[in-house]
Amino acid sequence: MLQNTDQTSVVTVTAPASKSLSHRYLIGAALAGGESTVRHTLESADLECTRAILCGAGARMEALDASGNGAGNNSGGWRVQGLGGAPRGGRGRPLDCDVRESGTTCRLLTAVLAAGEGLFRVHGSKRMHERPIGDLTDALTRLGAGVAFEGKPGCPPLLLQAHGLNPALADGIIHLGMDMSSQYFSGLLLAAPFCATPLSVELAGRKAVSWPYVGLTLQCLTDFGISFSVETRKNEAAPWQTLPEGDWRDLAEARPGCLRVTMRPGAYRPGDYTVEGDWSGASYFLAAGALGRRAVRVRGLRADSLQGDRAMLGILQKMGARLEVEPDAVTVYPSELHGVALDMGSCPDLVPTVAVLAAFAKGSTRISNVAHLRIKESDRINAPATELAKTGVTVDELSDGMLVSGTGGTGGMGGRLRNRPAAPRLPEGATLSAHNDHRMAMSLALLGLRDPGLRVRERLDDPTVVRKSFPQFWDVWSRLQ
Repeated sequence: MLQNTDQTSVVTVTAPASKSLSHRYLIGAALAGGESTVRHTLESADLECTRAILCGAGARMEALDASGNGAGNNSGGWRVQGLGGAPRGGRGRPLDCDVRESGTTCRLLTAVLAAGEGLFRVHGSKRMHERPIGDLTDALTRLGAGVAFEGKPGCPPLLLQAHGLNPALADGIIHLGMDMSSQYFSGLLLAAPFCATPLSVELAGRKAVSWPYVGLTLQCLTDFGISFSVETRKNEAAPWQTLPEGDWRDLAEARPGCLRVTMRPGAYRPGDYTVEGDWSGASYFLAAGALGRRAVRVRGLRADSLQGDRAMLGILQKMGARLEVEPDAVTVYPSELHGVALDMGSCPDLVPTVAVLAAFAKGSTRISNVAHLRIKESDRINAPATELAKTGVTVDELSDGMLVSGTGGTGGMGGRLRNRPAAPRLPEGATLSAHNDHRMAMSLALLGLRDPGLRVRERLDDPTVVRKSFPQFWDVWSRLQ
Protein backbone atom coordinates (compact mmCIF):
# COMPACT_ATOMS: atom_id res chain seq x y z
CA MET A 1 0.00 0.00 0.00
CA LEU A 2 1.39 3.40 -0.96
CA GLN A 3 1.48 5.90 1.91
CA ASN A 4 1.59 9.71 2.11
CA THR A 5 1.06 9.96 -1.63
CA ASP A 6 -1.76 11.27 -3.79
CA GLN A 7 -2.68 8.12 -5.70
CA THR A 8 -3.51 10.17 -8.80
CA SER A 9 0.14 11.29 -8.91
CA VAL A 10 1.41 7.75 -9.39
CA VAL A 11 1.82 6.40 -12.92
CA THR A 12 1.61 2.60 -13.10
CA VAL A 13 3.28 0.68 -15.92
CA THR A 14 4.01 -3.01 -16.46
CA ALA A 15 7.53 -4.32 -16.94
CA PRO A 16 8.23 -6.08 -20.23
CA ALA A 17 9.15 -9.76 -20.14
CA SER A 18 12.77 -10.56 -19.35
CA LYS A 19 14.82 -10.64 -22.54
CA SER A 20 17.51 -12.83 -20.99
CA LEU A 21 15.05 -15.41 -19.70
CA SER A 22 12.98 -15.34 -22.89
CA HIS A 23 16.06 -16.42 -24.85
CA ARG A 24 16.95 -19.14 -22.36
CA TYR A 25 13.47 -20.62 -21.95
CA LEU A 26 12.81 -20.74 -25.68
CA ILE A 27 16.16 -22.49 -26.15
CA GLY A 28 15.30 -24.99 -23.41
CA ALA A 29 11.85 -25.67 -24.87
CA ALA A 30 13.32 -26.12 -28.37
CA LEU A 31 15.85 -28.68 -27.09
CA ALA A 32 13.30 -30.62 -25.04
CA GLY A 33 11.37 -33.61 -26.33
CA GLY A 34 7.63 -33.12 -26.79
CA GLU A 35 5.53 -29.97 -26.42
CA SER A 36 6.23 -27.04 -24.12
CA THR A 37 4.46 -23.76 -23.51
CA VAL A 38 6.56 -20.67 -22.79
CA ARG A 39 4.31 -17.82 -21.64
CA HIS A 40 4.92 -14.07 -21.39
CA THR A 41 7.96 -14.03 -23.66
CA LEU A 42 9.43 -10.77 -24.87
CA GLU A 43 8.61 -10.05 -28.49
CA SER A 44 11.54 -8.18 -30.01
CA ALA A 45 14.03 -8.28 -32.88
CA ASP A 46 16.55 -10.22 -30.79
CA LEU A 47 14.03 -12.93 -29.92
CA GLU A 48 12.98 -13.17 -33.57
CA CYS A 49 16.56 -14.19 -34.37
CA THR A 50 16.68 -16.85 -31.67
CA ARG A 51 13.34 -18.35 -32.70
CA ALA A 52 14.24 -18.36 -36.41
CA ILE A 53 17.51 -20.22 -35.82
CA LEU A 54 15.95 -22.77 -33.45
CA CYS A 55 13.17 -23.46 -35.97
CA GLY A 56 15.72 -23.76 -38.75
CA ALA A 57 17.48 -26.38 -36.62
CA GLY A 58 14.31 -28.46 -36.29
CA ALA A 59 12.03 -27.01 -33.61
CA ARG A 60 8.48 -25.81 -34.33
CA MET A 61 6.83 -22.81 -32.66
CA GLU A 62 3.27 -21.50 -32.70
CA ALA A 63 2.32 -18.12 -31.29
CA LEU A 64 -0.23 -18.01 -28.47
CA ASP A 65 -2.78 -15.30 -27.80
CA ALA A 66 -3.20 -13.73 -24.36
CA SER A 67 -5.47 -16.59 -23.24
CA GLY A 68 -2.91 -19.24 -24.23
CA ASN A 69 -4.60 -20.37 -27.44
CA GLY A 70 -2.83 -20.94 -30.75
CA ALA A 71 -2.59 -18.60 -33.73
CA GLY A 72 -2.28 -15.62 -31.44
CA ASN A 73 -0.64 -12.23 -31.68
CA ASN A 74 2.42 -13.32 -29.66
CA SER A 75 1.40 -11.50 -26.47
CA GLY A 76 0.71 -14.83 -24.79
CA GLY A 77 3.99 -16.59 -25.64
CA TRP A 78 4.75 -19.70 -27.71
CA ARG A 79 3.81 -23.34 -27.98
CA VAL A 80 7.03 -25.17 -28.82
CA GLN A 81 7.47 -28.62 -30.32
CA GLY A 82 10.99 -29.47 -29.27
CA LEU A 83 13.76 -31.31 -31.02
CA GLY A 84 14.14 -33.92 -28.34
CA GLY A 85 17.89 -33.60 -28.71
CA ALA A 86 20.64 -31.47 -30.20
CA PRO A 87 20.14 -29.04 -33.14
CA ARG A 88 20.36 -30.24 -36.73
CA GLY A 89 22.42 -28.30 -39.23
CA GLY A 90 22.94 -28.57 -42.96
CA ARG A 91 24.78 -31.37 -44.70
CA GLY A 92 26.33 -30.11 -47.90
CA ARG A 93 25.18 -26.54 -47.27
CA PRO A 94 25.29 -24.86 -43.84
CA LEU A 95 22.13 -23.77 -42.04
CA ASP A 96 21.94 -19.98 -42.26
CA CYS A 97 22.00 -18.49 -38.73
CA ASP A 98 21.52 -14.73 -38.95
CA VAL A 99 21.82 -13.23 -35.46
CA ARG A 100 21.61 -9.67 -36.79
CA GLU A 101 22.55 -7.47 -33.79
CA SER A 102 21.74 -9.93 -31.01
CA GLY A 103 24.83 -10.76 -29.00
CA THR A 104 22.77 -13.04 -26.76
CA THR A 105 21.55 -15.06 -29.74
CA CYS A 106 25.04 -15.25 -31.19
CA ARG A 107 26.85 -16.47 -28.10
CA LEU A 108 24.26 -18.74 -26.55
CA LEU A 109 23.33 -20.42 -29.81
CA THR A 110 26.88 -20.78 -31.14
CA ALA A 111 27.56 -23.06 -28.17
CA VAL A 112 24.23 -24.88 -28.42
CA LEU A 113 24.59 -25.44 -32.18
CA ALA A 114 28.08 -26.85 -31.64
CA ALA A 115 26.48 -29.63 -29.58
CA GLY A 116 24.43 -30.65 -32.61
CA GLU A 117 25.19 -32.26 -35.93
CA GLY A 118 25.92 -30.63 -39.26
CA LEU A 119 27.04 -27.29 -40.67
CA PHE A 120 25.95 -23.89 -39.37
CA ARG A 121 26.93 -20.42 -40.63
CA VAL A 122 26.68 -17.81 -37.86
CA HIS A 123 26.67 -14.20 -39.04
CA GLY A 124 25.01 -10.88 -38.30
CA SER A 125 25.23 -7.12 -38.69
CA LYS A 126 28.40 -5.16 -39.35
CA ARG A 127 28.73 -4.32 -35.66
CA MET A 128 28.26 -7.99 -34.71
CA HIS A 129 31.20 -8.88 -36.94
CA GLU A 130 33.36 -6.66 -34.71
CA ARG A 131 32.27 -8.26 -31.43
CA PRO A 132 34.58 -11.01 -30.12
CA ILE A 133 33.57 -14.61 -29.61
CA GLY A 134 37.02 -16.20 -29.71
CA ASP A 135 37.14 -17.31 -26.06
CA LEU A 136 33.98 -19.34 -26.61
CA THR A 137 34.96 -20.82 -29.97
CA ASP A 138 38.37 -21.79 -28.55
CA ALA A 139 36.56 -23.79 -25.86
CA LEU A 140 34.23 -25.36 -28.44
CA THR A 141 37.19 -26.32 -30.59
CA ARG A 142 38.78 -28.10 -27.62
CA LEU A 143 35.52 -30.01 -27.28
CA GLY A 144 35.60 -31.21 -30.88
CA ALA A 145 33.77 -28.52 -32.88
CA GLY A 146 35.19 -27.24 -36.15
CA VAL A 147 35.28 -23.45 -36.41
CA ALA A 148 36.39 -21.39 -39.42
CA PHE A 149 36.25 -17.60 -39.31
CA GLU A 150 35.32 -15.93 -42.58
CA GLY A 151 36.53 -12.46 -41.67
CA LYS A 152 38.22 -11.05 -38.59
CA PRO A 153 39.70 -13.90 -36.52
CA GLY A 154 37.78 -14.45 -33.30
CA CYS A 155 34.64 -12.70 -34.56
CA PRO A 156 31.62 -13.67 -36.66
CA PRO A 157 30.92 -14.52 -39.40
CA LEU A 158 31.99 -18.08 -38.80
CA LEU A 159 31.34 -21.55 -40.16
CA LEU A 160 30.61 -24.12 -37.49
CA GLN A 161 31.05 -27.82 -38.18
CA ALA A 162 29.34 -29.76 -35.40
CA HIS A 163 29.80 -33.40 -34.48
CA GLY A 164 28.47 -33.14 -30.94
CA LEU A 165 30.62 -32.07 -28.01
CA ASN A 166 33.19 -34.58 -26.78
CA PRO A 167 34.64 -33.78 -23.34
CA ALA A 168 37.60 -36.12 -23.86
CA LEU A 169 39.77 -34.03 -21.55
CA ALA A 170 42.35 -35.44 -19.18
CA ASP A 171 40.47 -34.20 -16.10
CA GLY A 172 37.04 -33.56 -17.63
CA ILE A 173 37.47 -29.84 -16.97
CA ILE A 174 37.43 -26.97 -19.44
CA HIS A 175 38.52 -23.49 -18.37
CA LEU A 176 36.55 -20.53 -19.70
CA GLY A 177 36.80 -16.85 -18.82
CA MET A 178 34.12 -14.20 -18.43
CA ASP A 179 36.36 -11.14 -18.87
CA MET A 180 34.43 -10.03 -21.97
CA SER A 181 31.02 -11.65 -21.55
CA SER A 182 29.19 -14.03 -19.23
CA GLN A 183 27.34 -15.37 -22.27
CA TYR A 184 30.31 -17.58 -23.19
CA PHE A 185 29.90 -19.41 -19.89
CA SER A 186 26.11 -19.54 -20.14
CA GLY A 187 26.21 -20.85 -23.69
CA LEU A 188 28.51 -23.72 -22.77
CA LEU A 189 26.33 -24.65 -19.78
CA LEU A 190 23.27 -24.82 -22.03
CA ALA A 191 25.13 -27.07 -24.49
CA ALA A 192 26.86 -29.34 -21.94
CA PRO A 193 23.91 -31.70 -21.20
CA PHE A 194 24.40 -33.16 -24.69
CA CYS A 195 27.90 -34.37 -23.83
CA ALA A 196 28.19 -38.13 -23.36
CA THR A 197 30.05 -37.71 -20.07
CA PRO A 198 30.05 -35.01 -17.36
CA LEU A 199 31.73 -31.73 -18.24
CA SER A 200 33.13 -29.35 -15.62
CA VAL A 201 33.32 -25.70 -16.66
CA GLU A 202 35.76 -23.80 -14.45
CA LEU A 203 35.81 -20.02 -14.35
CA ALA A 204 39.13 -18.70 -15.62
CA GLY A 205 40.46 -15.30 -16.71
CA ARG A 206 41.15 -12.19 -14.67
CA LYS A 207 37.64 -11.17 -13.66
CA ALA A 208 34.02 -12.25 -14.09
CA VAL A 209 31.59 -9.71 -15.52
CA SER A 210 27.80 -10.03 -15.37
CA TRP A 211 27.82 -13.11 -13.11
CA PRO A 212 24.06 -12.83 -12.31
CA TYR A 213 23.27 -13.79 -15.92
CA VAL A 214 24.91 -17.16 -15.30
CA GLY A 215 22.58 -17.50 -12.32
CA LEU A 216 19.65 -17.03 -14.70
CA THR A 217 21.06 -19.81 -16.89
CA LEU A 218 21.32 -22.13 -13.89
CA GLN A 219 17.74 -21.25 -12.96
CA CYS A 220 16.60 -22.17 -16.47
CA LEU A 221 18.55 -25.45 -16.43
CA THR A 222 17.00 -26.35 -13.08
CA ASP A 223 13.50 -25.68 -14.37
CA PHE A 224 14.12 -27.90 -17.40
CA GLY A 225 15.30 -30.77 -15.22
CA ILE A 226 19.03 -30.61 -16.02
CA SER A 227 21.33 -31.92 -13.28
CA PHE A 228 24.49 -30.07 -12.24
CA SER A 229 26.60 -29.23 -9.22
CA VAL A 230 28.40 -26.01 -8.27
CA GLU A 231 31.71 -25.94 -6.42
CA THR A 232 33.49 -22.95 -4.92
CA ARG A 233 36.65 -22.33 -2.92
CA LYS A 234 38.11 -19.42 -0.99
CA ASN A 235 41.25 -19.17 -3.12
CA GLU A 236 43.11 -21.17 -5.74
CA ALA A 237 45.11 -23.03 -3.10
CA ALA A 238 42.06 -24.05 -1.07
CA PRO A 239 40.07 -27.28 -1.56
CA TRP A 240 36.85 -27.28 -3.54
CA GLN A 241 33.57 -27.34 -1.64
CA THR A 242 30.33 -28.50 -3.28
CA LEU A 243 27.45 -26.14 -2.53
CA PRO A 244 24.24 -27.68 -1.18
CA GLU A 245 21.58 -27.95 -3.88
CA GLY A 246 20.17 -24.54 -4.75
CA ASP A 247 22.69 -22.54 -2.71
CA TRP A 248 24.22 -21.19 -5.91
CA ARG A 249 21.28 -18.75 -5.88
CA ASP A 250 23.00 -16.90 -3.03
CA LEU A 251 26.21 -16.28 -4.97
CA ALA A 252 26.48 -12.53 -5.50
CA GLU A 253 29.69 -12.82 -7.51
CA ALA A 254 32.17 -15.32 -8.89
CA ARG A 255 35.97 -15.16 -8.81
CA PRO A 256 38.20 -16.76 -11.45
CA GLY A 257 39.81 -19.96 -10.25
CA CYS A 258 37.26 -20.26 -7.45
CA LEU A 259 34.08 -21.48 -9.16
CA ARG A 260 33.30 -24.62 -11.13
CA VAL A 261 30.02 -25.96 -12.54
CA THR A 262 29.83 -29.66 -13.41
CA MET A 263 27.13 -30.50 -15.93
CA ARG A 264 25.80 -34.02 -16.23
CA PRO A 265 24.40 -35.60 -19.39
CA GLY A 266 20.64 -35.31 -19.56
CA ALA A 267 17.55 -34.38 -21.54
CA TYR A 268 15.71 -31.09 -21.37
CA ARG A 269 12.25 -31.66 -19.87
CA PRO A 270 9.18 -30.23 -21.64
CA GLY A 271 6.69 -28.29 -19.55
CA ASP A 272 4.73 -25.10 -18.99
CA TYR A 273 6.98 -22.11 -18.26
CA THR A 274 6.36 -18.41 -17.61
CA VAL A 275 8.97 -15.68 -18.10
CA GLU A 276 9.22 -13.09 -15.34
CA GLY A 277 9.36 -9.32 -15.82
CA ASP A 278 12.56 -7.65 -16.98
CA TRP A 279 14.50 -5.49 -14.55
CA SER A 280 16.60 -4.14 -17.44
CA GLY A 281 13.55 -2.90 -19.34
CA ALA A 282 12.00 -1.59 -16.12
CA SER A 283 15.10 0.41 -15.18
CA TYR A 284 14.15 3.35 -17.40
CA PHE A 285 10.79 3.71 -15.68
CA LEU A 286 12.26 3.30 -12.21
CA ALA A 287 14.75 6.07 -13.03
CA ALA A 288 11.87 8.18 -14.38
CA GLY A 289 10.18 7.97 -11.01
CA ALA A 290 13.17 9.66 -9.40
CA LEU A 291 13.59 12.32 -12.10
CA GLY A 292 10.06 13.12 -13.26
CA ARG A 293 7.00 14.98 -12.02
CA ARG A 294 5.16 11.93 -10.68
CA ALA A 295 6.02 8.74 -8.90
CA VAL A 296 6.23 5.66 -11.11
CA ARG A 297 5.04 2.21 -10.05
CA VAL A 298 6.40 -0.66 -12.14
CA ARG A 299 4.50 -3.91 -11.67
CA GLY A 300 5.45 -7.39 -12.82
CA LEU A 301 8.87 -7.35 -11.12
CA ARG A 302 9.93 -10.14 -8.78
CA ALA A 303 11.55 -8.71 -5.67
CA ASP A 304 13.50 -11.97 -5.25
CA SER A 305 14.65 -12.13 -8.88
CA LEU A 306 18.11 -13.43 -9.75
CA GLN A 307 18.42 -10.83 -12.52
CA GLY A 308 21.54 -8.74 -12.07
CA ASP A 309 19.74 -5.54 -13.06
CA ARG A 310 17.68 -5.79 -9.90
CA ALA A 311 20.69 -3.81 -8.66
CA MET A 312 18.81 -0.73 -9.92
CA LEU A 313 17.04 -0.66 -6.56
CA GLY A 314 20.27 -0.37 -4.60
CA ILE A 315 21.70 2.19 -7.02
CA LEU A 316 18.65 4.43 -6.73
CA GLN A 317 18.68 4.17 -2.96
CA LYS A 318 22.40 4.93 -2.81
CA MET A 319 21.82 8.03 -4.94
CA GLY A 320 19.11 9.20 -2.53
CA ALA A 321 15.89 8.09 -4.22
CA ARG A 322 12.85 7.17 -2.15
CA LEU A 323 11.17 3.94 -3.16
CA GLU A 324 8.83 1.24 -1.94
CA VAL A 325 9.16 -2.45 -2.79
CA GLU A 326 6.25 -4.90 -3.00
CA PRO A 327 6.55 -8.63 -3.84
CA ASP A 328 5.67 -7.94 -7.48
CA ALA A 329 6.08 -4.17 -7.95
CA VAL A 330 8.34 -1.21 -7.17
CA THR A 331 7.37 2.46 -6.78
CA VAL A 332 9.97 5.25 -7.07
CA TYR A 333 9.20 8.82 -5.99
CA PRO A 334 10.58 12.17 -7.23
CA SER A 335 13.79 12.64 -5.25
CA GLU A 336 16.91 14.72 -4.86
CA LEU A 337 19.86 12.69 -6.12
CA HIS A 338 23.55 12.88 -5.27
CA GLY A 339 26.67 11.44 -6.86
CA VAL A 340 28.08 8.09 -5.75
CA ALA A 341 30.79 5.57 -6.59
CA LEU A 342 29.44 2.46 -8.30
CA ASP A 343 31.02 -0.84 -9.30
CA MET A 344 28.65 -1.93 -12.07
CA GLY A 345 30.48 -5.03 -13.27
CA SER A 346 27.49 -7.23 -12.40
CA CYS A 347 24.89 -4.96 -14.03
CA PRO A 348 26.54 -3.31 -17.09
CA ASP A 349 23.27 -2.91 -19.03
CA LEU A 350 22.23 -0.28 -16.49
CA VAL A 351 25.18 2.01 -17.19
CA PRO A 352 23.58 4.25 -19.86
CA THR A 353 20.56 4.79 -17.59
CA VAL A 354 22.65 5.50 -14.50
CA ALA A 355 24.85 7.89 -16.50
CA VAL A 356 21.78 10.01 -17.29
CA LEU A 357 20.62 9.86 -13.66
CA ALA A 358 24.09 10.99 -12.60
CA ALA A 359 23.89 13.97 -14.97
CA PHE A 360 21.00 15.35 -12.88
CA ALA A 361 22.56 14.53 -9.50
CA LYS A 362 24.48 16.79 -7.18
CA GLY A 363 28.19 16.01 -7.31
CA SER A 364 30.11 13.45 -9.34
CA THR A 365 29.33 9.80 -10.00
CA ARG A 366 32.08 7.33 -10.81
CA ILE A 367 31.07 4.14 -12.65
CA SER A 368 33.76 1.43 -12.69
CA ASN A 369 34.51 -2.19 -13.67
CA VAL A 370 32.71 -1.96 -17.02
CA ALA A 371 35.58 -1.80 -19.54
CA HIS A 372 33.83 -4.49 -21.61
CA LEU A 373 31.06 -2.00 -22.45
CA ARG A 374 33.16 -0.78 -25.36
CA ILE A 375 32.26 -3.95 -27.31
CA LYS A 376 28.48 -3.85 -26.83
CA GLU A 377 25.96 -2.76 -29.49
CA SER A 378 27.74 0.59 -29.24
CA ASP A 379 30.70 1.76 -27.22
CA ARG A 380 28.62 2.26 -24.08
CA ILE A 381 31.31 4.33 -22.40
CA ASN A 382 31.86 6.75 -25.26
CA ALA A 383 28.23 6.93 -26.39
CA PRO A 384 26.75 8.29 -23.12
CA ALA A 385 29.70 10.67 -22.79
CA THR A 386 29.14 11.99 -26.31
CA GLU A 387 25.38 12.50 -25.94
CA LEU A 388 25.47 14.00 -22.44
CA ALA A 389 28.15 16.45 -23.59
CA LYS A 390 25.54 17.89 -25.98
CA THR A 391 23.44 18.83 -22.94
CA GLY A 392 26.30 20.57 -21.13
CA VAL A 393 27.28 17.66 -18.89
CA THR A 394 30.93 16.74 -18.49
CA VAL A 395 31.68 13.03 -18.67
CA ASP A 396 35.27 11.83 -18.42
CA GLU A 397 35.92 8.47 -20.05
CA LEU A 398 38.01 6.17 -17.86
CA SER A 399 39.81 2.95 -18.66
CA ASP A 400 37.10 0.90 -16.96
CA GLY A 401 34.14 3.27 -16.89
CA MET A 402 33.29 6.95 -16.62
CA LEU A 403 33.10 9.94 -14.29
CA VAL A 404 29.89 11.98 -14.64
CA SER A 405 29.91 15.51 -13.23
CA GLY A 406 26.32 16.12 -12.18
CA THR A 407 24.59 19.44 -12.75
CA GLY A 408 23.28 19.46 -9.17
CA GLY A 409 19.63 19.52 -10.21
CA THR A 410 17.01 18.30 -7.74
CA GLY A 411 14.34 15.78 -8.50
CA GLY A 412 10.59 16.24 -8.61
CA MET A 413 9.22 19.01 -10.78
CA GLY A 414 6.11 19.21 -8.60
CA GLY A 415 5.44 22.03 -6.14
CA ARG A 416 7.19 20.25 -3.27
CA LEU A 417 10.67 20.83 -4.74
CA ARG A 418 11.05 24.36 -6.13
CA ASN A 419 13.92 26.52 -7.31
CA ARG A 420 15.86 23.60 -8.67
CA PRO A 421 19.34 24.42 -10.02
CA ALA A 422 20.44 23.97 -13.60
CA ALA A 423 19.85 20.63 -15.29
CA PRO A 424 21.05 19.09 -18.56
CA ARG A 425 19.56 20.94 -21.52
CA LEU A 426 19.72 20.10 -25.21
CA PRO A 427 20.12 23.30 -27.28
CA GLU A 428 17.42 24.21 -29.76
CA GLY A 429 18.02 22.45 -33.05
CA ALA A 430 20.53 19.97 -31.65
CA THR A 431 19.95 16.26 -32.19
CA LEU A 432 20.75 13.12 -30.24
CA SER A 433 22.18 9.85 -31.53
CA ALA A 434 21.13 6.43 -30.33
CA HIS A 435 24.41 5.04 -31.71
CA ASN A 436 22.31 2.20 -33.16
CA ASP A 437 21.86 0.98 -29.57
CA HIS A 438 18.48 0.27 -27.98
CA ARG A 439 19.69 0.96 -24.44
CA MET A 440 21.13 4.32 -25.46
CA ALA A 441 17.83 5.38 -27.03
CA MET A 442 15.79 4.40 -23.97
CA SER A 443 18.17 5.97 -21.46
CA LEU A 444 18.25 9.26 -23.39
CA ALA A 445 14.46 9.45 -23.08
CA LEU A 446 15.06 10.46 -19.44
CA LEU A 447 16.41 13.82 -20.62
CA GLY A 448 12.90 14.92 -21.56
CA LEU A 449 11.47 14.55 -18.05
CA ARG A 450 12.92 17.86 -16.81
CA ASP A 451 12.53 19.78 -20.06
CA PRO A 452 8.84 19.92 -21.10
CA GLY A 453 9.79 21.26 -24.52
CA LEU A 454 12.14 18.40 -25.34
CA ARG A 455 10.65 15.53 -27.28
CA VAL A 456 13.54 13.08 -27.23
CA ARG A 457 11.94 10.71 -29.70
CA GLU A 458 11.76 13.53 -32.27
CA ARG A 459 15.40 14.51 -31.70
CA LEU A 460 16.83 10.98 -31.96
CA ASP A 461 18.44 9.87 -35.21
CA ASP A 462 16.76 6.45 -34.96
CA PRO A 463 14.08 5.98 -32.28
CA THR A 464 13.06 2.66 -33.86
CA VAL A 465 16.22 0.97 -32.56
CA VAL A 466 14.22 0.09 -29.39
CA ARG A 467 12.69 -2.77 -31.42
CA LYS A 468 15.74 -4.81 -30.49
CA SER A 469 14.50 -5.37 -26.94
CA PHE A 470 11.36 -3.28 -26.19
CA PRO A 471 9.26 -2.46 -29.28
CA GLN A 472 6.46 -0.84 -27.23
CA PHE A 473 8.83 1.44 -25.31
CA TRP A 474 7.76 4.78 -26.76
CA ASP A 475 4.06 3.99 -26.35
CA VAL A 476 4.58 3.14 -22.68
CA TRP A 477 6.92 6.09 -22.16
CA SER A 478 4.31 8.53 -23.44
CA ARG A 479 2.29 7.83 -20.28
CA LEU A 480 4.97 9.53 -18.19
CA GLN A 481 4.87 12.84 -20.04
